[in-house]
Amino acid sequence: MKLKHVLCAALLGGLAVTGVAQADDDGDVVRGQQLAETCMGCHAVEGLRNAYPSYRVPKIGGQTAQFIYNSLVAYQQGTRAHPTMRAQAGSLSEQEMRDIAAFFAQEQ
Repeated sequence: MKLKHVLCAALLGGLAVTGVAQADDDGDVVRGQQLAETCMGCHAVEGLRNAYPSYRVPKIGGQTAQFIYNSLVAYQQGTRAHPTMRAQAGSLSEQEMRDIAAFFAQEQ
């Protein structure tokens, strides 16, 4: 599995985003599911906590595609701070971020 697929899990934190990036409705849910496979290891587990430093890992299924896309962009640009998520987002293309966002937006 490629590192960018592993890192996308960290990109999708639950804090509010102040960026102005726009997510179109052109994300591919099927491709997003493939790209987000490793993201699910953290972001699909209810109540998961990271061991060090200790913080809650947000369950992001059902968030809007716009929120998820903006979060990924903010991590990629460094305006949201989380080293793992920044590394994950850093290797994603704009379309990959849209695809991941489309997938998580339709998940519950």
